[in-house]
Amino acid sequence: MEALFQNIINALQWGSFYALIALGYTLVYGVLLLINFAHGDIFMVGAYIAFGVSVFVLGTQGLDLPNWAILACGVPLTMVLTAGVGVTLERIAYRPLRRKGAHRLYVVITALMCGLILENGNLALLGASRKKFPELMEKTIWTFGNVSVTNLKVIVIVAAFATFAFLNFIVTRTRIGMAMRAVSYDKFAIPLMGIPVDTVIVFTFVLGSGFAGLAGMLFAMSYPILEPYMGALIGWKAFIAAVVGGIGDIRGAFVGGFLLGFIEVGVVAVFPSTFRDLIAFSILLLILWIKPTGLFGVARHQKI
Repeated sequence: MEALFQNIINALQWGSFYALIALGYTLVYGVLLLINFAHGDIFMVGAYIAFGVSVFVLGTQGLDLPNWAILACGVPLTMVLTAGVGVTLERIAYRPLRRKGAHRLYVVITALMCGLILENGNLALLGASRKKFPELMEKTIWTFGNVSVTNLKVIVIVAAFATFAFLNFIVTRTRIGMAMRAVSYDKFAIPLMGIPVDTVIVFTFVLGSGFAGLAGMLFAMSYPILEPYMGALIGWKAFIAAVVGGIGDIRGAFVGGFLLGFIEVGVVAVFPSTFRDLIAFSILLLILWIKPTGLFGVARHQKI
């Protein structure tokens, strides 16, 4: 029983990372019907931005603030700067194609290229050597029998649930959220109603990229080794989680992220770790075979 509880806590942590990234995928898809394949690399950029902010701006090679101040200032600064990266991609890569009425296939290819540019740009600028993320928080371990929980795991899980609640409130209870849903219905007719479509789309990228930056910083704090391709695999997994949950629906992305986390940890608990991806994605494939729209798949009239 104690092993079960320990695995549940581990699954909640991994599911939180997947959910935070999957939410960005589903927001952009919900509004634009665009699969932003660069999103996993935005997560990687967020981790590196957090590293730069924590070391060269606020840390030992900058203002030399204490760790608690670096953490307090670093989280919003990382989210803002990462959101800037996402908005820059939208402005220079996606918007010109959208205004020219390019086929969605070309936009998807552009997203893939943007991801490769981010990866290899990072590689060219910072080199292939791995970076060690500084320890910003003293680790506290609470032990209940043979079950151990760290303060960082609790923060990651709480951050994921708080992000979901915030995004759900934004999308369902605010005017900008109403505008996002309106754009998802018909982005060509909405300008006739006085809704600035570009502003809504930029806001969508700000939300998605900002929370990818938060996920990057939390991931770097949990697993403090950074490398340029760290966003590729976890980004693909988060995308698959969003699809299985029902991409375009933030509830689906959230549930899909945790579903993947629970399946992966459950597989590792029973089988050798080499079976993790094989069995996990076989299960997800079976879910899509049964329900191709994903668990929360909805009609086109409501996508986010």
